[in-house]
Amino acid sequence: MAGFNKVILMGNLTRNPELRYTPNGTPVASFGLAVSRRFKQGEDLKEEVCFVDIVVFGKQAEHCGQYLSKGNGAIIEGRLQQRRWETEDGQKRSKHEVVAQSVTFMPKRQDGGGAGGGEAPVHDDPSYEFDEQA
Repeated sequence: MAGFNKVILMGNLTRNPELRYTPNGTPVASFGLAVSRRFKQGEDLKEEVCFVDIVVFGKQAEHCGQYLSKGNGAIIEGRLQQRRWETEDGQKRSKHEVVAQSVTFMPKRQDGGGAGGGEAPVHDDPSYEFDEQA
């Protein structure tokens, strides 16, 4: 049976994007995203926050590094991925992260929040998507 792996998240960056390059020169950006949900429990309004690690490749990674900063809002579309590795002392580790295929920058808040400067461009057109094989 074929599987389906699609994730859509909207939240705020918890840290500035970290931009680096693979040995073959492909840009890679990683950052954290806080996704909150509000719900009512009895008479109380509660908020639950989920923290998700995001990885972006290609031109989008460079744009994320240039235009996004901690506190900015973003919509992420991508797939869930599990990475596994072994530490130097032999312990097995793993983590889940979202590999973004599309990042849409949300407008900056008018209350002075976010990094200075003008509006960040919105990159949500299909021609902007990256090719993971590159």
